[in-house]
Amino acid sequence: MSEEKKSLNFIEQIIEEDLGNGMKNENLRFRFPPEPNGYLHIGHTKAIGISFGLGEKYNAPVNLRFDDTNPAKEEQEYVDAIKKDVSWLGYQWANECYSSDYFQQLYDWAVQLIKDEKAYVDSQSSEAMAEQKGTPTEPGVASPYRDRSVEENLDLFTRMKDGEFDEGSHVLRAKIDMASPNMLMRDPIMYRILKKAHHRTGDDWVIYPMYDWTHGESDYIEQISHSLCSLEFKPHRDLYNWFRDNVFEYSKDEYPNAPKQREFSRLNLSYTIMSKRKLLKLVEEGIVAGWDDPRMPTISGLRRRGYTPASIRNFIETVGVSKRENVIDVALLEFKIREDLNKTANRVMGVLNPVKLVITNYPEGEEEILIAENNPEMDAGTREVPFSRELYIEREDFKEEANRKYFRLTIGKEVRLKNAYIIKGESCVKDADGNITEIHCTYDPLSKSGSGTEESKRKVKGTLHWVSMKHAVKAEVRVYDRLFSDEAPDSHKDKDFMEFLNPNSLEKIEAFVEPSLASAAIGDRFQFQRLGYFNVDDDSTKEKLVFNKTVGLRDTWAKVNK
Repeated sequence: MSEEKKSLNFIEQIIEEDLGNGMKNENLRFRFPPEPNGYLHIGHTKAIGISFGLGEKYNAPVNLRFDDTNPAKEEQEYVDAIKKDVSWLGYQWANECYSSDYFQQLYDWAVQLIKDEKAYVDSQSSEAMAEQKGTPTEPGVASPYRDRSVEENLDLFTRMKDGEFDEGSHVLRAKIDMASPNMLMRDPIMYRILKKAHHRTGDDWVIYPMYDWTHGESDYIEQISHSLCSLEFKPHRDLYNWFRDNVFEYSKDEYPNAPKQREFSRLNLSYTIMSKRKLLKLVEEGIVAGWDDPRMPTISGLRRRGYTPASIRNFIETVGVSKRENVIDVALLEFKIREDLNKTANRVMGVLNPVKLVITNYPEGEEEILIAENNPEMDAGTREVPFSRELYIEREDFKEEANRKYFRLTIGKEVRLKNAYIIKGESCVKDADGNITEIHCTYDPLSKSGSGTEESKRKVKGTLHWVSMKHAVKAEVRVYDRLFSDEAPDSHKDKDFMEFLNPNSLEKIEAFVEPSLASAAIGDRFQFQRLGYFNVDDDSTKEKLVFNKTVGLRDTWAKVNK
């Protein structure tokens, strides 16, 4: 029992304490509440994992709720993308909810607050209100409209709702405390006029509730027991509670359970931008090909690049739940996808920088079928790979002369061709500029892998991958590097994050792959032996195969501490 308590994170401890203090298990409810103003990114996976993980642990419902309060930035496209991402990660929500479904209830509660002299219509400009807000060390100044009568406030608020006024002419503010040390409590705005069509409610409303007012009351309407959010919302907790406590008095019979807000640290990742606004800028300025560009940290981008749900969930589990902000090395995320694909992806052969290799003593016109193991980590069977006299190998796998530490092909030395024969470098052909165009070698016909002969058991230090030229399938391979060259691209006060864009973040290569890949489907994942993990991109067709490099076989940026 004590060991179990030690393993609980602080949120689970809070829940256990609440259950121990009389909360019923059936009253536990959680939610993941994204705003549909962009695609979800890797930072959101922590919040998703926490809420849905608690739902699984306590067998409690988890709502997927869209906090859609800003029609100027929200679109149905984002709603659809978010639902797809959460489902792809393997989570199932109990109810699909929208804050816009509660607009009438929120309005009715706002009217009640006006009647109780806890809200008022302010007719100042936003600049004037900002000046009156004060500073963290100086109290704010009350609005000249703060003491409007209930009747005037109700009249103005009704006319705001009816579309009588222009945008920016009036707002509804909560009447709390202009001297509060928490500046969020200094009469925050509850409603503003926005004459824009909403993606769900159309033109039904021309006033829209602010996030702080909507978010907590949506939790309350849905009877969420624990409202979990990132640390940036900790200063908002006082306001969350003020709205909640006042509304509770109006509706405690209908909604008997009051939610509790608690905060955890955000997921920050090195070399990565987490701001949806900045990610949108990358999309709008054409720096990337869209929200699902494989260089983007969005879930759709990671999916397109070849990441698996299991790798992301394992990453989130390893990161854990904490109260303190920190930056996680992106190498950990890459380690997790390597770990997963090593067990699940079939090994195949592809050559990214090809040079022709001729086995001079292999019979001309002859070809044979070799048997290759798909994945030694699992029982994935075998496949047939054609072999012939002329092959492609990687240009980097041959040197005319090399030192003892070079274990690949060179003149006078032997290497093994994967699943095939031992070959010996004999000579090479060069063009007028001195570039190698052909490599000539000989092979030992008795050294065929798996044949059981003494020659086949002979040890050589190097093993090369290859593709038969006659059977090779041409493919476009997209090799990705970090999108940003700086570890914290948006942390420099005197520089724009765009200054740290990596100009070499994408390289498109014409490669050759073994013929078994001709039938590969979009999304299929493979290990190109000795090169890394790749998957079939969405742009791939029967006429043109396109692969994305998901991650290399080894971490070339940093070592993961075990």
